[in-house]
Amino acid sequence: MSVDEVLDMLKRFKDSLIKKEREVFLCMLRNLFEEYRFFPQYPDRELHITACLFGGIVEQGLVTYMALGIALRYVLEALRKPHGSKMYYFGIASLDRFKSRLKDYPQYCQHLASIPHFNQFPEHLVEFVQYGQQSREPPVRVPSTPTPTTTTAPVSIAATSSTKSTVTTTTTTTTTTATTKPTTKTTTSVKGTREVPPSIASTTNIDTLLTNAPLEENPEPTEALQDKVFFIFNNLSQSNLQQKCDELKELVGEEFLPWVAQYLVQKRASIEPNFHMLYANFLDVLKMNKFIDMVLKETYRNIKVLLNSNKSSANYSDRTILKNLGHWLGMLTLYKNKPILQIDLDLKSLLLEAYFKGQQELLYVVPFVAKVLESSAKSKVFKPPNPWTMGIMNVLAEMHKEPDLKLNLKFEIEVLCKTLNLDIADLQPSNLLQDADRFSKLEEQLLSPETKPDEGVVVITTTAVTANTTAADTTTIATTTTTTTTTTTATPAPPQPQFSFHDLNVSSLAGLGPHIAVNNQLSLFQANLALRQCVRPSVERAVQELVHPVVERSIKIAMTTCEQIVKKDFALDPEESRMRAAAHHMVRNLTAGMAMITCREPLMVSISNNFKSNCLTTLKGATAQQKEMIEQAATVVATENVELACAFIQKCAVEKAVPEMDKRLATEFDLRKHARNEGRRYCDPVVLTYQAERMPEQIRLKVGGVTPNQTAVYEEFARNIPGFLPTNDASQPTGFLAKPMQSYATDEITQIYDKCAADIEQYIHATVATPNSPHVQAMHSLLEAVLLARNSREIVTALALLQKAVEGLLEGLTQQLSTDPELTIRFRDCHLLVLKALQDHRAYGPQWTNKQVTRVLCETRTDSKFNLEAIDCLIRNHLVNLQAYDMHLSQSLENGLNYLAVAFAMQLVKYYLIDEKMSNVCNEADLFNTLQTLIRIASHSANPPDGLTQLVDLIRQNHDTAFLDKAPGGPTSMMHSGISQAREFDDPPGLREKTEFLLREWVNMYHSPAAGRDSTKAFSAFVGQMHQQGILKTDDLITRFFRLCTEMCVELCYRALAEQSAHNPTLIRAKCFHTLDAFVRLIALLVKHSGDATNTVTKINLLNKVLGIVAGVLLQDHETRHTEFQQLPYHRIFIMLLLELNAPEHVLESINYQVLTAFCNAFHVLRPSKAPGFAYSWLELISHRIFIARMLAILPQQKGWPMYAQLLIDLFKFLAPFLRNAELAKHTTLLYKGTLRVLLVLLHDFPEFLCDYHYGFCDVIPPNCIQMRNLILSAFPRNMRLPDPFTPNLKVDMLSEIAHPPRILTNFAAMIQPASFKKDLDSYLKTRSPVTFLSELRSHLQVSHEPGVRYNIALMNALVLYVGSQAIAYIHSKGSTPSMSTITHSSHMDIFQNLAVDLDTEGRYLFLNAIANQLRYPNSHTHYFSCTLLYLFAETNTEAIQEQITRVLLERLIVNRPHPWGLLITFIELIKNPSFKFWNHEFVHCAPEIEKLFESVARSCMQQKQGQAITRETAEAPAS
Repeated sequence: MSVDEVLDMLKRFKDSLIKKEREVFLCMLRNLFEEYRFFPQYPDRELHITACLFGGIVEQGLVTYMALGIALRYVLEALRKPHGSKMYYFGIASLDRFKSRLKDYPQYCQHLASIPHFNQFPEHLVEFVQYGQQSREPPVRVPSTPTPTTTTAPVSIAATSSTKSTVTTTTTTTTTTATTKPTTKTTTSVKGTREVPPSIASTTNIDTLLTNAPLEENPEPTEALQDKVFFIFNNLSQSNLQQKCDELKELVGEEFLPWVAQYLVQKRASIEPNFHMLYANFLDVLKMNKFIDMVLKETYRNIKVLLNSNKSSANYSDRTILKNLGHWLGMLTLYKNKPILQIDLDLKSLLLEAYFKGQQELLYVVPFVAKVLESSAKSKVFKPPNPWTMGIMNVLAEMHKEPDLKLNLKFEIEVLCKTLNLDIADLQPSNLLQDADRFSKLEEQLLSPETKPDEGVVVITTTAVTANTTAADTTTIATTTTTTTTTTTATPAPPQPQFSFHDLNVSSLAGLGPHIAVNNQLSLFQANLALRQCVRPSVERAVQELVHPVVERSIKIAMTTCEQIVKKDFALDPEESRMRAAAHHMVRNLTAGMAMITCREPLMVSISNNFKSNCLTTLKGATAQQKEMIEQAATVVATENVELACAFIQKCAVEKAVPEMDKRLATEFDLRKHARNEGRRYCDPVVLTYQAERMPEQIRLKVGGVTPNQTAVYEEFARNIPGFLPTNDASQPTGFLAKPMQSYATDEITQIYDKCAADIEQYIHATVATPNSPHVQAMHSLLEAVLLARNSREIVTALALLQKAVEGLLEGLTQQLSTDPELTIRFRDCHLLVLKALQDHRAYGPQWTNKQVTRVLCETRTDSKFNLEAIDCLIRNHLVNLQAYDMHLSQSLENGLNYLAVAFAMQLVKYYLIDEKMSNVCNEADLFNTLQTLIRIASHSANPPDGLTQLVDLIRQNHDTAFLDKAPGGPTSMMHSGISQAREFDDPPGLREKTEFLLREWVNMYHSPAAGRDSTKAFSAFVGQMHQQGILKTDDLITRFFRLCTEMCVELCYRALAEQSAHNPTLIRAKCFHTLDAFVRLIALLVKHSGDATNTVTKINLLNKVLGIVAGVLLQDHETRHTEFQQLPYHRIFIMLLLELNAPEHVLESINYQVLTAFCNAFHVLRPSKAPGFAYSWLELISHRIFIARMLAILPQQKGWPMYAQLLIDLFKFLAPFLRNAELAKHTTLLYKGTLRVLLVLLHDFPEFLCDYHYGFCDVIPPNCIQMRNLILSAFPRNMRLPDPFTPNLKVDMLSEIAHPPRILTNFAAMIQPASFKKDLDSYLKTRSPVTFLSELRSHLQVSHEPGVRYNIALMNALVLYVGSQAIAYIHSKGSTPSMSTITHSSHMDIFQNLAVDLDTEGRYLFLNAIANQLRYPNSHTHYFSCTLLYLFAETNTEAIQEQITRVLLERLIVNRPHPWGLLITFIELIKNPSFKFWNHEFVHCAPEIEKLFESVARSCMQQKQGQAITRETAEAPAS
């Protein structure tokens, strides 16, 4: 394969839907990176191919984030190798491959250009790198003149190399502070290092640490030894700490310990914060105090390097590493109760120094200090209220109060307080920040800031020029430069407005882009085109720095003024919309004016300074002439763009002020609306009295609207907004106030949006991923959309926001993101926050939101719509209308032609109906249409997709076969459509009022004496009223009518129950039943009389629809109210309807089976696992005497048995997790006792039912529920007379019943999955091949999907019964009957013996339990499994197995009766037959109490006399 073919294959594998291909892709990348250290040993040809592949993965975009950073760094390392070396040529070949991508990595290009032999690179690569620094590609024809970068670079190097001679000269012209800067830089220059710009390839770039090596070079071990040390740290874990410590001690001599310490701090702790605890534990286990001191010393050294590094705003790398080292330092010191000495690091002074030096320093220092102090939370000594810790916390609290402190720093302080369990309000802020004199006394720990324009320019000019000048010349240059700076900062006259209010989009800084002015006539831009790119960031940064303080200050003043004046002017105006409009006009005008006068001058200075700083950074060592040109250009750029920046900040202030104004006037608006709703005219009596008594006629307010003169003032406010062009549109100045909205809703929605935005901001600030990461950018974009929706409050923007959130999840919640779990959670939660906010009842409600989310899912055209993780996230958070989504998905399959949709549908169905079946997130009904389509594709397609047939078979096995198929148009589909329609709230106008009226009428008619027998007269009259109201026109209206009636009945019950404390509970229940019973009678009458007398389909469909609606309302209510849910109304509806529809009437008798089926379906839908709050009522309903009798006795041909069995299985499945606990909570005990009573009733009245379904029940009952299982296994047919198990010399094999197999109605053979295992099993039973079957059997049984369970219990039970039944058939085919002699030496017994020996204790217990479950009434299964158990006891050579067999039998006998007959005869045979030597076994005599227990059981199992005789004969036990 060629390199390009390999790259194409990797590209395919990266985005493949097949997990194996994605794993191959990741494996190939990992191997390629791990091979890097062996590249120097490759032959030339192979190395060249590898280089092309390496460069190709960058060129094709196959790696991103951290992997991209690693790839780029490896190429950079290779290029730094000596010119002509093998690795150098590797780097050149790789770089040549991805040279077209260099324009995307300008800072990486700067690293490349800084390589000493860069000029020896191939000419075309030099050109690509040079243009890449400017984010450009070289032109097609190479220019003849070199670019400015190449000419200036040697100058700057020459200048810095000769700075040593100029330092003393500079002292005469600059202050002492200024001199320290060049001195610092000079020292580094002499060492031969240079200041490297921060890399964007990775957030944790440790170049700053690597370029500032310690003064004394640590001796490096050999490369082989280094590799071994790397291997130790790469494979370090909490479980092998001691082993790795011992390895390190053996490998590394004392002379190399400083190198290991440096490696641990620089290459591990600084970039791996998640492993700090591991590394700290490693040091503890190592127990080398000298080495720990070295690590601590190295940590301090690296922290100081970072504190003295260049603190440009873009240097995220250094900030992240400093935070990591802060956390590491805290782990080494405070966490272990060791102090941080002031001589090493003074944290409080560091905070003060950073505060006085500026924002950039604070961005470094505050998060660093916070990370250090985090560890004090777990310290015995340093946790609050330790005075040292509290002293630093008080300084942070004082900083937190500063209005100009950046939001992310405030967030860091708040998070630290939360970690330390402190309330920031309880801290006592110090006054240290107010003491400016303290700064001069501090010992400097930070590199002095370089952003001051005057000093910065002087130093740069001096350094660059004074290599060959005298002190006098230097003075002249310094003076000239200072003058220039002063000229630059002179304030120009305010220009005329250039923008109208609507021109600017302030949702993000990107709105500035289209309007920024770049003057191409400037000589600076003509000489260097690249510097034009510096204009936009200069303006954006100036705006970003000033917008927050200016907006806050402007709003504060304007709001107070506006509120007072508007309240005064409109005190007697009853129309809130006029008051709101006037307030908006005025606050907009005042805020804009305040913002304009506050920010114009600072913006001029800031834009100018930013531009100069950006230009100087880009040029890297500008000449004096270039600096002069920069100064001139800075003035022009600032003048041309200050108006835009100012207008942008003004509009930001206005956008924030308007909603704030609405909040302040909310009470005023509500008072007016309230008065209007009561039918009166609003008027403030206090103001009216004041105006009438105190104000002269000319200026007195009148009741009603304001005067035209006053209105004109507010319209003028709207027309002329300071800083913007005049507008003639006074009514709609901002666009989003065109339509007055209800202020109540506005306030509620605003609060929801504000909280949502604040939460997203916190998530973003807490995210440690690269800011350039697409997922972080998506979170920023989502935040902007939230703010836009908040300001607009229009449903259109809410829809756009919802769409952005849903599409963001679909596109962003990918496999690629899962490599960063923290980012995954934050990204997901941000988007769910938005959707949950829209779902809030105070906003748009769940119905609207779910409908729109489903619509977006259905309408999304991209392949991302098939993102299972995102869809699952939305479904689990109840954001999808499953019925609508199911319909869409089934249609999108296109009968199997849409392969992508089919693959996704298979994933979805497998996930919810097999893997996550127990979670009940989705059931078969929710995905009915998709399932049907997949089944049709599997059966009719010539080439069905791989795995579809097996999936369909699996679902059929897991399907509830007891219930009718949910065919479209059938009764069950009517029920499920009723459930889904119970969540649909878009009712036609007036329908709710009509329904309320009709329900009230019906209740009165039902309870009136004239209602007639069974309310028939009342019903006839009521049907006429329903016709009049149009309710019976369509099925849809009838459905809505029943839903609204159900909701109203339930709501009435909730209101009545809320009053229960004050009234008699009996009266409250009677009040509830008064309406509920009437509603139930109405349903019953409608069912009986719908359609013709002979048309049963209409009646059954209506009943299913109504039951579905009631069930849907119950589920919705249960989901909404949680613990406040009340069972009473629903229980009453179901029980009364059941009684009504099982009355002895001919019309009902003919449809009795369909009626009971409908109730079974409804109860299955409402099973306890779906609605736990309804569990008690549910159990009462399924155990009602009428229901049990009808289901198990009256329905012919036992038609009701499978449905009732499924309901019991639903109950057992719900109880199972609770019953696994030794102690049951009170509420679970009640349910458990109720279940036992139901089983006792069934055992007494319907034992055949328990006999037939014993397998299915025992399959879901936990192994520790002995008594419950005994109740089921003790059942025997009523026509059978059980032989007394205590009869002496009872010959079990002579009983006539013992030859007959029992009836088992569960298809246990189908439970043996997968099909290949079943095939191997059948083959082994017949031919004893494959030979590996027995050895692999245990591993098959240990594949469990249930959490907390190691074995597949269902498979174990099925296997035991299947092998046993096959063994019986085999013995019968030989003309024999099962006995101790005939069951031996067969493939069946081989399997049982293998399981008994091969399984561990848990597995063997489950296996023996599965056998004991077949020891029931006399039948062939009981006899065979009794013989099998005794044979296993006799043949085993292990006491442990014999003891476990005894335990399984004994624990079933020591509980209260009844005991299964087969269990008794097996145990009696075991203890009575001398051949088993039961009483000789050690476990019988291991303790006196155990021995007494065995004797007691022996006596109770047999007659007293026999028991004593056996005890005397077979045991030498002491007398009890």
